[in-house]
Amino acid sequence: QVQLVESGGSSVQAGGSLRLSCAASGYSYSGCMGWFRQAPGKEREGVASIVSDGTTAYADSVKGRFTISKDNAKNILYLQMNSLKPEDSAMYYCAAAHSGLWPVYCLRESKYNYWGQGTQVTVSS
Repeated sequence: QVQLVESGGSSVQAGGSLRLSCAASGYSYSGCMGWFRQAPGKEREGVASIVSDGTTAYADSVKGRFTISKDNAKNILYLQMNSLKPEDSAMYYCAAAHSGLWPVYCLRESKYNYWGQGTQVTVSS
């Protein structure tokens, strides 16, 4: 039984930084892991993804500002968010899949088997 628990969401000023964490328990696969976000009235979108060898992919809107990483030993997924903008405000979800080799395809919501409940990020101007 896989459980993903996000933490680290907060309210910050534009230009600030946050580090989100996702603790994965009961997860023993080597597939995609990723971060998604959803703002009110908008579809959920892939933000960043990572595969077992550490290769990553990012949405164009966050590339150069966000960094996804994982601690393989502890099964913790991270998202370092720098230079935050108001348009980054959203509920952020972590996700994990049974499989996945190509990071760009891990940005697709349909790839994932497990989801966390989300952590709220609010960026004020």
